[in-house]
Formats: sequence, structure tokens, C-alpha cells
Amino acid sequence: MSPRADKKPKRKRSDPQSKDGADGPRHALVIVAHPDDAEFLCGGTVARWCSEGWTVDYVLTTSGDMGSKEEGMTRKKLLAIREKEQRAAAKALGVRDCTFLRIPDGYVEDTVELRGKLVREIRRIKPDLVVTWDPFRRGFNHRDHRLTGQAALDAVYPLARNPLGFPEHLEEGLEVHRVNEVLLAGTDQPDYYVDVSKFLGKKIEALREHKSQIGQAPPKELQKRLRARMAEVGKEPGYKLAEAFRRISWG
Repeated sequence: MSPRADKKPKRKRSDPQSKDGADGPRHALVIVAHPDDAEFLCGGTVARWCSEGWTVDYVLTTSGDMGSKEEGMTRKKLLAIREKEQRAAAKALGVRDCTFLRIPDGYVEDTVELRGKLVREIRRIKPDLVVTWDPFRRGFNHRDHRLTGQAALDAVYPLARNPLGFPEHLEEGLEVHRVNEVLLAGTDQPDYYVDVSKFLGKKIEALREHKSQIGQAPPKELQKRLRARMAEVGKEPGYKLAEAFRRISWG
């Protein structure tokens, strides 16, 4: 069955199926490039999942250490600021933990080393579902976004599930892990929608923790812009407010 929404779906598109098809506790891993990526892309979705008893973890390939024009700011200082902000934002949503790979901001490359690090995290965390950037998006997208998404997809399939992919992990006690579902965020070809009508407040609360990035944005204006954008996304599935993804499933 196509995951695209019908007006009266038999199953909510905000309830991804578990591996055995049964409802129950789920575990999601969000792999993004920079602090605040996850909150902008899927903050409402993460808040909803956490409220429903999901375990959610973050992995960030960079710490956003180039995201400032403040005079006298250094990359080292900004790294510490943005990691602290990200942890606070994640906590506001109910996220369990944040892992930073600390690749310099702006210098992400789709390398064997990066794929190995992501495979390690997938095998360590063992998520049912992964959310990451859509590397196939048409038009402009930040290089770090594209390459993070591509490396994450390759780490999910086939590397993390194959015992011959990075076998040194097995020697360390990390078993292979099969992720059956990926949601690509920031996509221009959405086919999967999450109803986040009750979670705009949580999304904004988390975003406001990123003070170094949006500290000057008036809260009412931020809420107005986000509400308008999410209402537009919600028109397709018939939700008041929604976040959209492109879904990949391996069954």
C-alpha cells in the first residue's frame, strides 16, 4: 500500500509500523548535520513520539561551529555554546541523548570514516526508525545536509545490517542491526505526514533554546511563521498542523 495519504486513511500516517506490525514502544534515531536542524525539521514529530512513550536519540555530524557572525567568536567557543543549546532543546522535547561527531561545520564529506561512525551509532542505539535529511532533494540544500543524509542512508542500508560491514564493531560487542524504516526530512517529495497539531508549543519551546541562532526572533513572529508553514503542510493529509517526510521501508 502506498504511504501517501488518502483523505480517510485506514491507518494514521503518524504511527509508523513496528517491525512485527504490532503497536508498542518504539525507538527512533534522528541523524542531522547541525544543532537546530532536528527542531526545525521534525520537532513536533519528536515531541509527539516522546509523549507516546517512544525513545528518541539524536546524532549530529557537526556541532554547528561556523554558525555565527559575532565579532570575537571562535569555532571552539561556538561549538560549546551550540552543543549546550542542542542538549537543552532535546531535553525540552523529551529526547534521551545527543551524540556529536564533531566534524567541522561546513566540512562534512561522505567518507568511509563517517559511514563507519554512523554504523557504530546505529548498532549501539538500535533504532526501529531513522529520521535524516533527504539527500535527493531537488534544488539548493546545504552541503552538510545532503552529505549527512546520504551517509546516514548508506549506514542504515546495507552497512549496519551486514556482518561484513565494519566487522570490527562485532569484535567490540556491537551486533548488526536492521532498521526497516527511514523518514527523509526536508524533502520536496513528501509522501508521509505526521499530525503535530498539539505540539507546536513544544516545537517552539525547543527552538527557543537555540539562542545563538534565533535569540533575536520575536516569539510571536516565530510562532506565526511556523504555524503558517505547518498548516500549509497539513492541507494534504487533512491535519491542522503537520510535518512531512519521504518514507523508505524495507519491510
